[in-house]
Amino acid sequence: MLHHFLANNRDELAKRCRDKVGNRPGRSATEVQLQDGIPLLIDQLIRTLRVEQSSEPLKSELISGPAGGGVALSEVGASAAQHGKDLLELGLTVDQVVHDYGDLCQSITDLAVERDAPFSVDEFRTLNRCLDNAISDAVTEFSFQRDGLQVAKNAEENNRRMGFFVHELRNLLGTASLAFAAAEAGNLSLTGATGSILKRSLSSLDKLITATVEDVRMFEHDGTALDSFSLAEFITKIYDGATLSAKAYGCSLRILPVDIDLAVRGTQDLLIAAVANLLQNAFKFTQPGSEVLLTAYAQGDRILIDVKDHCGGLKVGTTETIFLPFSQVGTDRTGIGLGLTIARKTVEANKGTLTVHNIEGIGCVFTINLPRHSMPT
Repeated sequence: MLHHFLANNRDELAKRCRDKVGNRPGRSATEVQLQDGIPLLIDQLIRTLRVEQSSEPLKSELISGPAGGGVALSEVGASAAQHGKDLLELGLTVDQVVHDYGDLCQSITDLAVERDAPFSVDEFRTLNRCLDNAISDAVTEFSFQRDGLQVAKNAEENNRRMGFFVHELRNLLGTASLAFAAAEAGNLSLTGATGSILKRSLSSLDKLITATVEDVRMFEHDGTALDSFSLAEFITKIYDGATLSAKAYGCSLRILPVDIDLAVRGTQDLLIAAVANLLQNAFKFTQPGSEVLLTAYAQGDRILIDVKDHCGGLKVGTTETIFLPFSQVGTDRTGIGLGLTIARKTVEANKGTLTVHNIEGIGCVFTINLPRHSMPT
């Protein structure tokens, strides 16, 4: 079996990957990355393969993510995202991100051929899934961090331009003020030389301000009502109020830890109301005594907030109709059927999306997808 092969040859595979990294032109890595990164991924592959051959194979997605990618919080995704960030900090390119995972795939293939180790098609499919998800998450985080650096550079350029504007504004205003003071003190006519200086200064001020206004219009965006705020604090505010509601419905609410460095931009009060609507819906339809799970995490340049319940799953064809006004698909008809509609409209107004994923026989996962932003200072 492939997981036995990986476990028995773990050190050899890690060494081959380190050698490939060291021999690749332009590639550098810290000692920690070389010692910990590849062995960690190999361990995750081994655990994934073992779980898939157990009585609960779907739990392997918690380790390495679902087939075909998609949005999910997994161990491979988290470590791969860190890998992508580390490579950017080393000044490397996105090509190097892909090559690193290709090194592991090549090392496994080469060693398997050398040892004449036969594996099943399903095992290779799982291996490809794990590496594909790892590459996707690493590249996504690499791109997000790179874009963040570009934003910082743009901010620096904007500050430079603002400094230029203020400097020129002060100079022209100073000249105009001096000319006016001189004319006033000497009771001079504004048609003379002093008046000409004042006129030129005012004209230059007008041109400078006009040009600056045009620059602002070019980059104008509809975000004046949006604020950047801590995702962890946002979730804490929601949890404090939702716990009582969960108890009233005879279920429990659990929240996974949220990275304190993550932030989201939007109208906070409205987004709190949107998540609260999703939680109320989950409390209402989840099985008595079951758990509602709230998670919030980053996926590249997006922030995902998941609300997972144990309602038993949705009926066929209702995954979109449940967002329609006055739609009520469950047996509990309390309320007027607008909660999910309002939640989706609110999220969309904050440049996000709200979708639902049906887990047949288990429950649903409602996902709010919002733009990711830097932590407010």
